[in-house]
Amino acid sequence: MASSPQTDLYFIRHGIAAERGTYDNDDERPLTEKGRSRTKKVARRLKELNLEFDLVLTSPLIRASQTAEILLKTGLAPISETRLELAPGGSLQAWLPWLAQWQTCHSESRLALIGHEPDLTMWAQQLVIGQISDRWHLKKAGIVGVQVLAAEEAIANSMLFWFTPPRLML
Repeated sequence: MASSPQTDLYFIRHGIAAERGTYDNDDERPLTEKGRSRTKKVARRLKELNLEFDLVLTSPLIRASQTAEILLKTGLAPISETRLELAPGGSLQAWLPWLAQWQTCHSESRLALIGHEPDLTMWAQQLVIGQISDRWHLKKAGIVGVQVLAAEEAIANSMLFWFTPPRLML
């Protein structure tokens, strides 16, 4: 009998970025120096906890890809991949087929998903409770961990195992 796949998803919000309106295109807002510094501290703390990811998935926006770069440079993962579904307004339902395919080749894995609010907590809520509420809020460089057994049955069948604001990681 084949074992069920198990994927631990770590939803990580990008670090502190330049203020809205300071760039013509919001997609191009980079991390601030404070954002880089805090994200590096969080990444180092994750490394101290011996956490490693098989892959980092990132939104195409610059602040998210810069956050992913910090995780890679800290040695938390060997590689990153840009996923359009992680851009603001991206769809969990559009991403789940990718996860199902991933799980066919990786029976146990850890993925870091770098993105934006409110999307990250909306995805986590859908996976854990099957609906969206306004009660969860992920601070910049904060982390939500959700365990998914089978992507095809993930909605309302996944388990929350981590919800940490960055201040607890600094």
